[in-house]
Amino acid sequence: QVQLVESGGGLVQAGGSLRLTCAASGPSFSNYGMGWFRQAPGKEREFVAAINRYADSVKGRFTISRDNAKNTVFLQMNSLKPEDTAVYYCAARIHRNYDPSLGGTYDYWGQGTQVTVSS
Repeated sequence: QVQLVESGGGLVQAGGSLRLTCAASGPSFSNYGMGWFRQAPGKEREFVAAINRYADSVKGRFTISRDNAKNTVFLQMNSLKPEDTAVYYCAARIHRNYDPSLGGTYDYWGQGTQVTVSS
């Protein structure tokens, strides 16, 4: 069992940056595939990033990284836009063979952290 806790969200002006952190507890963190998703009000949850894979809407602006020694995954978000406003979720999955953009392939989810980008 893996528990995920996100932090680092907040209010930022357009063009600004934020760094989200996902702290994982549980054994064998390095064996899990990790991803970031987001959900804006009134919209469905959407994929944001996994290692070597990004949504087109964030490509070139967001960077995902992980530190297995610290059981942590990061999402560096630069050049933020108002349309990036959402609750951001960290997710972990055991089976890494499937398309990482599919939320249904993830086994564990964090509680989310709010990111608000003002214009």
